[in-house]
Formats: sequence, structure tokens, C-alpha cells
Amino acid sequence: MNLHEYQGKLILAKYGVNVQRGYVASNAEEAVLKAKQLTQDTGTGWHVIKAQIHAGGRGKGGGVKLAKNLDQVKEIAGQIIGMDLITPQTPPTGKRVHQVLVAEDVYYPGESETSEFYVSVLLNRATGRNMVMYSTEGGMDIEEVAEKTPHLIFTEEIDPALGLQGFQARKIAFNLGLSGEAFKQMVKFIDALYKAYIGSDASMFEINPVLKTSDNKIVAVDAKVDLDDNALYRHADLAEFRDIREENPIEVEAKEVGLNYVDLDGTVGCMVNGAGLAMATMDLIKYAGFEPANFLDVGGTADAKRVETAFRIILKDPNVKAILINIFGGIVRCDRVAQGIVDAYKNMGDSINVPIIVRLQGTNAEVAKQLIDESGMPILSAVQFQEAADQVKAALS
Repeated sequence: MNLHEYQGKLILAKYGVNVQRGYVASNAEEAVLKAKQLTQDTGTGWHVIKAQIHAGGRGKGGGVKLAKNLDQVKEIAGQIIGMDLITPQTPPTGKRVHQVLVAEDVYYPGESETSEFYVSVLLNRATGRNMVMYSTEGGMDIEEVAEKTPHLIFTEEIDPALGLQGFQARKIAFNLGLSGEAFKQMVKFIDALYKAYIGSDASMFEINPVLKTSDNKIVAVDAKVDLDDNALYRHADLAEFRDIREENPIEVEAKEVGLNYVDLDGTVGCMVNGAGLAMATMDLIKYAGFEPANFLDVGGTADAKRVETAFRIILKDPNVKAILINIFGGIVRCDRVAQGIVDAYKNMGDSINVPIIVRLQGTNAEVAKQLIDESGMPILSAVQFQEAADQVKAALS
């Protein structure tokens, strides 16, 4: 589950991470009130207005702007709220901005120059360990840094039995070129950041930039946070952070009815039982020269009602030109699945206007194929993987 910047900062602050302070607002008038409150609380004279969407690169799309007075706060907030913000990480149509974060200005003049760093905590899947990834090149796209100057990206892996050690936090601060008070502040920052990552059962905490202020404080200016959905039952307070306005509406609907669905960009809809078989089915579609339109795992049951629900969800995607159903009858018998498919097709009538290819293997697979072939429905049946791929290709050629 992705979080907004202001939500990520609430978690960080809870664990003692020094963050750029701010308040969220849903309209221009509220933004002015929050700006006044922020000035009273922090003494900031300027305010940064930040669009709150689940995407990076907001500044490039005009979603982050500096306001030097309250009139500008109102004007900028009014411009950003309600806009369809387009960034390198949004769909081509952009994402609608429903709220902004009115944040304090932390780039004030002082005794030293400010510096920006990149710091993230995430799982290294190759080693099965958490790691801190960091760089002196903060404020830039980390992908670009990795491609052009990979020697400027460092990683520090964490032993799960020991957790983050003091010498590791000091090593990170040293590699970032810090000294004196800034060094001490960065050590504390890294320790608190890792505790926030572990304590919230996160999949990722990405802070870009981490700012060394002109008076040698270390501040999280941004916060991109991804929480592990599977652990949300332990964090009822964090589960409330979910903003379904930011999520794909088809995926939201599928989740509500218990289907594992991920929207993709292709033209062949998939209905499969089991994540492994689903991945293999998507590979099959690609080998046939097409792209999958979705990942959809119906789970261990595939009765008529569940199949019909899956059909309706798949067909909400206007790009779907064919549907491939690939079911292994282990827990559920193939003939019951076949009957469910036929019944669902009859119930939906003319709303199914794309070819349906069904491959059933496992218990009673032969009976299932006979049921489909004799149903009178325009459903194509297959036995082998390659046969199903060939039928998809023929249907779309």
C-alpha cells in the first residue's frame, strides 16, 4: 500500500526522524490557514506547496512550488488542487490532485552550504536481507544516477538477527562526506529511519532528498513509503491511510470481492487459479506475440458466480480483445469449473463480446472439455498449453 508524502512523514516523526514539517489542505482557503499555522509553529516565512499523489517527479510536472507570501500560497494551492498532474511516474493522462501539503522552507541561509542526499531502506531480494541504499546525489532520479554514475550509489546490508549496528550508521554518514554535528545528526537519522521501516512493516522507505541544512540539521524533505499489505492486520492505524482515489478502480473492485487482480497494458485478459500458473500463462501470451491485459488469480474456487465476477472485472478494461482461462483442477474439479464458465457465459448474455479460450487440466479434464464443446456457447477449449496459445493467436489474427 502506497502512502502520500505527509502520511509517510507522520510515521517518520513517530520514530524520531527529523522531517520537513507541514500540514495538508484540500482547498486554497484551507491552505492559507495551514500556512499561517505553520508560520506560527515553525517561524517559516516561505511555504512549499506540494501536490499529494502516489507518484514521484511531482516537481517536474509543476506539482511542487514555492510561495513567498500568503497570496501566493492561495494562488498556487488553487492551481495545483484539482489539476491532472503528469509526471514520469503517472499514466499519460496524469493523476488528479485532491490535496496539497503546505510545508516549511528548510533551505534557509546559514553558516554552511546545504547538501542533498538520497537514502532508502528496502529488501535486497537477492540476499534476503534489508539494506540501506544511499548516495550523495540526492534530489535526482536515482535510476539516472545508477545508470550514469553507479559508483556514487552505496548499499549497506543489515543482518536480520542483529539489526542495524552503530558502526553501519557511522559508515553511511562517513561515505556521505559528513563531519562534525552533521555527521552525528545523520547517524541518528539513519538509526531512526531503519526503526520506522521495521516498526511499520514497510516494503520501502525512500527519502529523496535528505537535506543537510545550513545549520547542520538532517531533515527528510520528502517521503515515499510503501507498506506491506500482508502486515496491515497488525497496523489498523496505518491501514486507515489507504487512499482508494489513488488506486486503479478495477483493482479496488476486484480486491473488494476477494480476487487478486493487477491491471496491465495488453489485450489478452487472463483468468487463472494460482499465482505460479498465472505467471506462466502471461509468459504463454507473450510467446504467442501478444501482451497480457491483467493478472487475475481466482484462487481455489471457480464456481459460476466467481467466474462471472471475474469476467465482468476483466471486461471493464476496454483494451481486452480476448480472454484466456487457464485452470488446473487440483483442489477444484475441472468439470465444475467448466460448468461455472458455461453458466456465467449464459448469465452475461451479450455483454461478452470477445473470444473466450479455456484450457482445463487436472481432475475430470476430459469431462470438462466435453461440457464446453457441447454447451453451444462460442467458447474455444484447449488441452495443451501450446494449443491454448495457438487459439489465442488465431482469435486475434
